[in-house]
Amino acid sequence: MGMTMSEKILAQHAGLECVEAGQLVTCKLDMVLANDITAPPSIKIFESIGRPVFDPAKIALVPDHFQPAKDIKSAELAKIVRDFAIKHKIVHYFEQGRVGIEHVILPEKGIVAPGMLTIGADSHTCTYGAVNGFATGVGSTDLGAAMATGEAWFKVPQAIKVELTGQKPAGISGKDVILTLIGQIGVDGALYKALEFAGDGVKSLTMTDRLTISNMAIEAGGKAGIFPYDEVTAAYVKERVTKPFEPVAADEDAVYCQTVTIDLSSLKPVVAFPHLPGNTRRVEDIETPIAIQQVIIGSCTNGRLEDLQIAAEIFKGHKVAEGVRCIVIPGSPAVYREAMKRGYIDIFLDADCAVSTPTCGPCLGGYMGIMAAGEKCVSTTNRNFRGRMGHVDSEVYLAGPHVAAASAILGRIATAEEVR
Repeated sequence: MGMTMSEKILAQHAGLECVEAGQLVTCKLDMVLANDITAPPSIKIFESIGRPVFDPAKIALVPDHFQPAKDIKSAELAKIVRDFAIKHKIVHYFEQGRVGIEHVILPEKGIVAPGMLTIGADSHTCTYGAVNGFATGVGSTDLGAAMATGEAWFKVPQAIKVELTGQKPAGISGKDVILTLIGQIGVDGALYKALEFAGDGVKSLTMTDRLTISNMAIEAGGKAGIFPYDEVTAAYVKERVTKPFEPVAADEDAVYCQTVTIDLSSLKPVVAFPHLPGNTRRVEDIETPIAIQQVIIGSCTNGRLEDLQIAAEIFKGHKVAEGVRCIVIPGSPAVYREAMKRGYIDIFLDADCAVSTPTCGPCLGGYMGIMAAGEKCVSTTNRNFRGRMGHVDSEVYLAGPHVAAASAILGRIATAEEVR
C-alpha cells in the first residue's frame, strides 16, 4: 500500500519502511522550536530531566511574542530563554535586532527544509509543510522532553487530499485559498489529520501563498499541512538551505480519508467573520457596509515581502481613512530591509500607517494593537476568536493583504478593486 507525504516522513524518521494511519511511532527530530511564551515552561521540564540538550544546532529559540519586552514579566520570560540559549550554546537563538516572527524566519533562513520533521511549542508550526516537511505544534512538556532526547512520539494521521485546480487569479492570495477551504470543511474538518495539497493548481501558488496556507492548517484542526516538492519549492530552498535534504512525494496509490477539490480560478476575496476562521464570506456578498477602526497587516500568516508588496501597491497614492488606524508589521529584519529598499515603508508612512519592528504582538492580544470594546479590526492574522485582539466585545475579521489594505483606505471591509 502506498504512503502519503506525511506517512513517508514519519516512517523515515521512525526508521521504518512504512507506516499507516493510526499507528503510534517514535521519531527522531530534525528541529525543535519554542518562543518566549512556550520556551520557559519547556526549559523547566528539560531541567528536571537532568540531561544536556540533544543537539544545540537542532533547537530554535525565537522570542517574538511579547518582544521587544512590553513589561517586566515579558522581560523576565525573555531572560529565561536568553540565559538558556547562552548556557547551552543554542545555534538558532535570535536576539532583538536579529529576531523576526518565528514562522517567517525559519523558512527564510533555511532552518527548515523538505523532508524534515519539526515540532514546535506553537500551534502554527505547521507552516513548514509549505516546504515539503512534516511540522506540527506540541505542548511545552513534550517540547522540554524533546530538547533532551531529540525524539517525540506521533500517532500517524489520516490525510485529506486537497486537490487544487485552475489558475489563481490576480487579487487572490493564499489567505483566500485557506479561508475558503476552512469555510468548506469547518474548524474541525481536519481534526488530527494532515492536509496534503495536490493538483495542477499548486504550481500557480507562490511560496508566500503556500506558507500562508500551511500556517492555517491548524485552524481546520489539522495536524499538518503539506505541499509537494516542485520547481517553486526548489527555487525557494536553493539559496537558503545548506544542509542535505530529502524531498518526499505521495505515492500514486496513497490512501486518503477524504478528497476536497478547490477551483482556484473561481475564487473571490473572502473574509472570516467573528469569531471563527471558518465563518467565511465573500466580500462581494456583504450587503451592509461594515465600518472598521483598525487594520493589521503582518503576522506569521501575512508578514512576508510579497504581502507587503501587495499592500503597498494598493496604498500608493492613498491615505488610511479618518478614524482608522493601520499597523504594518514586517515579519523579519530581512523583510523590513527589502521593503525599505523597494520603497514600501515610505508608501506606508505616506499613507499614515504605523510601521512596527517584527513582532507577534497584536495577533494574540499581547500589545501593538489591542482593541477596546466595540471596535472592529480587519487583520491578516490567523485567528479571530472572541477577545483574541483585546476586549471580549471587539471583533476581528480575517482577510488577506488585498482586502486589509483596501479596507484601511475606505474605512470599511472592501476589495482592492474598489480602491483602484
